[in-house]
Amino acid sequence: MDVAKSVLQLIAGLGALMIGMKMLSEGLERSAGKGMRKLFGKISNNRFAGIGVGALTTVLVNSSAATTVMVIGFVNAGLMTLFQATSIIMGANIGTTLTGIIVALSGFSISTFFAVLTFIGVAMTMFFHNDTVKKVGSAVAGLGLMFVGLGLMSDAVKNETIAGALQSVFETVDFPLLLILIGLVCTALFQSSAAMTALVVTMAAPTLVGGQAIGAPIIPMSSALFVILGTNIGTCVTAMIASLGASTNAKRTAVIHLLFNVIGTTLFTIFIWIFKDDMVWLLGKLSGNMQMQVALFHVIFNVVTTLVLVPFIKPLTRLASALVREKRGGDDEAPHMYFIDDRFLQTPPIAVAQVKREVDHMATMAKTNLKRAMIALLTQDLSEREKVERDENRINFINKGVTKYLIKLSSLSLTRVDEKFIGSLHHVVSDIERIADHAENFTENAEEMKAGDIKFTADAIDELEDMYDKVMAMFDEAMYIFENGDVSRLNGFAEREQEIDMTKRLLGNNHIARLNAGGCNVESGTHFYSAISALERIADHLTNIAFSIKSPSGSQREAMEKIADEQKRRSHERKHSGNSLIAPMPDAPTGGVDSESEEPEQTLEGGSSL
Repeated sequence: MDVAKSVLQLIAGLGALMIGMKMLSEGLERSAGKGMRKLFGKISNNRFAGIGVGALTTVLVNSSAATTVMVIGFVNAGLMTLFQATSIIMGANIGTTLTGIIVALSGFSISTFFAVLTFIGVAMTMFFHNDTVKKVGSAVAGLGLMFVGLGLMSDAVKNETIAGALQSVFETVDFPLLLILIGLVCTALFQSSAAMTALVVTMAAPTLVGGQAIGAPIIPMSSALFVILGTNIGTCVTAMIASLGASTNAKRTAVIHLLFNVIGTTLFTIFIWIFKDDMVWLLGKLSGNMQMQVALFHVIFNVVTTLVLVPFIKPLTRLASALVREKRGGDDEAPHMYFIDDRFLQTPPIAVAQVKREVDHMATMAKTNLKRAMIALLTQDLSEREKVERDENRINFINKGVTKYLIKLSSLSLTRVDEKFIGSLHHVVSDIERIADHAENFTENAEEMKAGDIKFTADAIDELEDMYDKVMAMFDEAMYIFENGDVSRLNGFAEREQEIDMTKRLLGNNHIARLNAGGCNVESGTHFYSAISALERIADHLTNIAFSIKSPSGSQREAMEKIADEQKRRSHERKHSGNSLIAPMPDAPTGGVDSESEEPEQTLEGGSSL
């Protein structure tokens, strides 16, 4: 019965450890989402900068696997080169060693105090209303829960029967390659090298003999080193799975991750096999605590492997390219998503930033199509008809893909700002898709006019060009407001929309006057009125997009009421606080980015926006 109880306790402890790591990871992601977006915005071809970005991102998400999967997503979207991805992966392997250090602290008497963080974190989430405090509290509770789990696991392996059985196993299985295989398989099953490292750290503690911790550890240090080497290869399984169905370069990224760890493991296996006693002696000098020795070895492995391989990043990318060859007969013309990827869903802040970029790109395609279509309507030049149809299909595809992606995003743990932004995007993508539909209608009208030899008068063309120019200026302004959350421009934008309404009425009256004077015929007039009506409706859709930063449905009235209420509230607060300084305007959602401190988006080398 005692043995069964200890086994259950070990399983429960492992479960508490893993859910604690998940809570810590999610809390850090939500707290540092803006920081992660900035980090990935500073990516360049500087290999050391890439290593720094990878290490810091892994610390923020508390998972090298999550960072690697993100990188695969960026490469798959064409936003990151293999060279950049390789340096980030190297940094991720260094960043993940922090978890091992935290786990190793359970071997000290202070671990009980860390476990109390569970209560402190829960209290922060329950009794504070500030979103930032709640997010930090969730991370703190997760950290504390990790130590609760480690405590349960430690108590479980103190059972003399279990300890003796495990010691016998590791005395029998002392062949290095077999130990590496154990670490590899267990890590692949857990989908977490941190969880397997925690198990090894727990078993590295001295066992109880006669109620005193004076016995040999369950796993000798010489064996623990090889198991840790195996965990570094096992963690690559997550990235390999994530690359399935991805682009060729994304698969190469996963192969580079595998090559990095296989090469490092091979070198260390040879070295430790020959100088095993010397390595154990060195670790003993670095720390008297055996659990910390395991964590320090994990640090040494990743740091040394990075130092050895960082000069060979380009050869690594060439080797990966040779192993994973380019597919023949690619389908570059087929509709596809450009920036979003399900792999980003593991890190919601990055996923929100990427879906915003996808919507921005969708709007750019719609604007380009509108320009092509208007030229066709005015000149009856149908040479770009196929491009309009091609991009219309792409826009429809992106519209459906973004809508599905938003539904997935809505079910994740998001900040309040991101939740509002995601809600507004459902309407924004619909408005963009409808704008693109009008572009297709313009080309159809152009075909009908050409087939019927119908032409606009010079005055009609001038009027259409003038109205079109105003609408395109609104297009640029709407997207600027949407991308930057610039509430101050909404009043001016509303005036532009009213100007378009007046222009439509004016041009309609002018058309009737020309018709009565015999300056144009009924057939051309029908297409003229259809064009100005479409341009007016496009302006309405653009207005919805601009006002979506304050109203999820894009309602001008709702947005203006919210702005007025916020101004009254701030004025009231200033009067009662006696503060003469004018408080800044509350931030509007801008793709999950709190604009109060967000820096302008950076650009990857090669011109790709990230």
